[in-house]
Amino acid sequence: MVAQAIVFLADAIVGFFSVLFLLRFYMQAFRVSFGGPFGHFVVTLTNWGVKPLRRVIPGLFGLDLASLLLAIALQLALMVLVLSLSGGLFVADGTTLALMVVWGAVRAVLRLSIYILIGALIMQAVLSWVNPYSPLAGPVNQLTRPFLAPIQRLLPPISGIDLSPLVAILLAQVVLMFL
Repeated sequence: MVAQAIVFLADAIVGFFSVLFLLRFYMQAFRVSFGGPFGHFVVTLTNWGVKPLRRVIPGLFGLDLASLLLAIALQLALMVLVLSLSGGLFVADGTTLALMVVWGAVRAVLRLSIYILIGALIMQAVLSWVNPYSPLAGPVNQLTRPFLAPIQRLLPPISGIDLSPLVAILLAQVVLMFL
């Protein structure tokens, strides 16, 4: 019972910060402005880990590798915690266990990335109906544009209705099935 509570709390905290680190990574990769309230929120809550790690791990091709590595490291720590509390650390040999933990962490980061995309697509659709001039609309559009542009070239708006977010969400769900 106590182990379940520890895993629940650790999963919630690690999930929250992993999403923030991934958002920072994707916002920099897609050149999303950090100037608004959303960007400031992400930077403020992730500076404690990213700034010191950037001294050791520089960016590569405009990608913030420190943020990505922190998201993976948090997922690795969560996997080790879950396995240690469930007794799974003693089941397999060291190499198999290390591969399982690393693959589990990478898979978790990929899944979180897909969930971020789906959330951004849903948020973009809702904001376009409710308040297209919201401070969140710009960053969300910049995050989703690289995924929607190829779909929009194949499927242009029909009678002014853009179905590309729906297609992108369906494709993201298919990718989640394989992860």
